Amino acid sequence: MRELIKSWKTVPSLAVLAGLFVAPLSLLFVVSFWSKKLFRVVPDFVFDGYQKALVSYWDVGLNTLAIAISTGIITTTIAFFFAFFIRFKAGRYGDILLFISLVTLFGGYLVKIYAWKSILGLEGILNTALVGLGIVSEPLGALLYNRGSVATALTHFLLPIAVLPIVASMRNIQDITLEAGRDLGAGPVRILLGVVLPQCRAGIIAAFAFSFLIAAGDYITPLFLGGTDGAMIGMFIASQFSIRFDWPLGSAMAFLTMFSCLTVVLIARLAIVRGRK
Repeated sequence: MRELIKSWKTVPSLAVLAGLFVAPLSLLFVVSFWSKKLFRVVPDFVFDGYQKALVSYWDVGLNTLAIAISTGIITTTIAFFFAFFIRFKAGRYGDILLFISLVTLFGGYLVKIYAWKSILGLEGILNTALVGLGIVSEPLGALLYNRGSVATALTHFLLPIAVLPIVASMRNIQDITLEAGRDLGAGPVRILLGVVLPQCRAGIIAAFAFSFLIAAGDYITPLFLGGTDGAMIGMFIASQFSIRFDWPLGSAMAFLTMFSCLTVVLIARLAIVRGRK
């Protein structure tokens, strides 16, 4: 009887999961096999959307994966060392630093994008400083509207999200473990690589997965900061639904992106697990 009651308690959460995630994804998957005639979506079972997505948007897809992977690696690396400082070096100020990093999430996503635009623009803070110091004779236009500007803004936004799971995994590391490593003659680098890194593997995987997946699905940042060089697939998926009214193609592009992203996450997880072994 108790087991039956416990199973019934999961029904509301399963219903929310099915209504908010499973049902929309299932509908999107079905629509990806439909066809478009003029401005009408016709129920069908064809692979035109997937074929067109692979032929016409493969370069944008590769560019998206390149930006998302680099963003995930950079964000996870910075988050790891910041989390290490919070857990083992900051002492009683560690929780304050963690709180401050999480508070930055409430600063507004578009505010951060426009902030980086004002920093990297032709009349931005960075170019003004470079010209004022005499390092360059004229503003550098290469600082904005490229992959680097997109990755920089995404890293700034995603860093607090990546810090949290790594800090959580590092809290499970006992101080006596580090002291035992020092007693056995291990240096700081050896302790970091041989003791700390293996024990927070789950947090690192979660941090990379969050950073990579959010970056790969973003379309606002490349729209404002990417230009032609930093264009990402999310921009084109959004245009298929909002402007071009080609829902089958947009759905096919979304599922191809989703499959590619999950493949990258699985490869990264296997690499981290085998690296530990």
